Amino acid sequence: MMGKQIKLQLSKTKVDKKTVSEINEEAGFTIVESLVAILVVTILLAAIAPVLSLSVATRVQSRRVELATQAAKAYIDAVRTQKITAPAETGTSTPATYSAPTATGTLTCTANSYCTAPTGTSLYCVDLDSTNSCETSSLTDMVVQAFRYNPNNSNTNNPVTGYTLGLRLYRADAFKTSTTLIKNTATSQATQRTFSLGIGQPTAPLVEMTADVSDIVPKYSDLCARFSGGCN
Repeated sequence: MMGKQIKLQLSKTKVDKKTVSEINEEAGFTIVESLVAILVVTILLAAIAPVLSLSVATRVQSRRVELATQAAKAYIDAVRTQKITAPAETGTSTPATYSAPTATGTLTCTANSYCTAPTGTSLYCVDLDSTNSCETSSLTDMVVQAFRYNPNNSNTNNPVTGYTLGLRLYRADAFKTSTTLIKNTATSQATQRTFSLGIGQPTAPLVEMTADVSDIVPKYSDLCARFSGGCN
């Protein structure tokens, strides 16, 4: 009786082992199934990668435009409070007719001061990477091109009528080659957009804006004097 129980137990054990072995063989992935899975994942990644890349690039460009806008506003405020010397007068020039700066491949600018090279235009360094200067290798430093004009009064030093301050904000690395930078005109829009395509065009301004400045307490009549036709 004891011998029969032992034989039954051994037989049951063999059956259990066989069942487990068959299950293990059927539970794994075949090489073909693995290759198909890898192919599907690769296709999905290839489809998603351009979207992710575009999203990141657009975010980077948007941040640059944001920093350029902040730098422009800070410069305008400093000129209004006379902490920064206003640029030289340009008569009746307007942003569309005022020349863009010509890069010479070098940029000599101390942080928060006007550049000594290239010359010929009022270029102001806004050091955003805290290196005490603006370098052509920097992707964050900004260079302000500033000019002032009054289309209705060639005497832009008149403290009563004041003047219009024009600004273009360029990336510092736009000056690393010898070329004339791009500007907006009356018929073409050259300002870099927040869309990522602007990253590939560093010679175009990130921001272009104007602001009215008075050397004394501003008056409404002074503002009207700077508009053609005055104020109604």
